Amino acid sequence: MYSANDLRKGLKIEIDGQPYVITEFQFVKPGKGTALYRCKLKNIMTGSTMDRTYRPNDKVGKPDLMQRDMAYSYPDGDHFVFMDNDTYEQTTVDKDVVGDLKYFLLEDMECSVLFYNDIPIDIELPNFVEKEITETEPGARGDTATNVTKPAKIDNGYEIHVPLFINEGDLVRIDTRTGEYADRVNKK
Repeated sequence: MYSANDLRKGLKIEIDGQPYVITEFQFVKPGKGTALYRCKLKNIMTGSTMDRTYRPNDKVGKPDLMQRDMAYSYPDGDHFVFMDNDTYEQTTVDKDVVGDLKYFLLEDMECSVLFYNDIPIDIELPNFVEKEITETEPGARGDTATNVTKPAKIDNGYEIHVPLFINEGDLVRIDTRTGEYADRVNKK
């Protein structure tokens, strides 16, 4: 159990059997009375948010969370298979947990998988991944006065917006947190 004094931004807590992360935290000391801890919470499993206020003597549940480094292996229907680097144990993660991150998964990619009561509930990829542009229109010559972008597709059909100088076959770095173009990579 955590006491209210332990609360801070980024802390993972448990409320009514559900894991939450504190996204905003504020300590309030009114003129009269006891201090308050105001928290904005996000449900890790569903993504819903709520506000809660705690008094200094309140207790908050500690969730049974475990973070494990795993390597992505392969897709299996509506699931994705990850392998533990230490025990070689395979774990299947549901497509709803992976979400749009599936477009950035590469074979043998090191990922961090978050488990709640031994159930995978979230994955975290490296911040950047390199992918090849498979489809894009050529940029208009001389249109470089502003930050103009054009749509482009990577090998799995995911569409991103890239600068005009990017052509088909170019290797680009994509930010997995936002799904946006980061920069061009020189081919080796």
